[in-house]
Amino acid sequence: MNFKVVHNNINVLDLEKSLKFYDEALGMKEARRKEAEDGSFILVYLETEGASHQLELTWLRDRKEPYDLGENEFHTAFVTDDFEGALKKHRKMGAVCFENEAMGIYFIADPDGYWLEIIPQR
Repeated sequence: MNFKVVHNNINVLDLEKSLKFYDEALGMKEARRKEAEDGSFILVYLETEGASHQLELTWLRDRKEPYDLGENEFHTAFVTDDFEGALKKHRKMGAVCFENEAMGIYFIADPDGYWLEIIPQR
């Protein structure tokens, strides 16, 4: 039996704000969308060019309060071929929330507070 990771999910309060962030910060584009007939939820699957893994954003119509991310110990990691350029861009966006110079990585936070790890291509 073989398994392949195809997507992971996060819930977002403001779908349009999140779509803009993921496009601007990471170049993620909408691959597909599913909307409930009654308008109660929208699922949007984002991906980067050539990637086989997607990020699913879930928006729930009735959710008004921020999500409890606990200690925010989980995260999604992204590799970039222009680490210094990405860091400069993310600093300008005000998205950098933690830098670990010793490990050569940093994290950005999305509009809902989810942490995203940025790793240089090695």
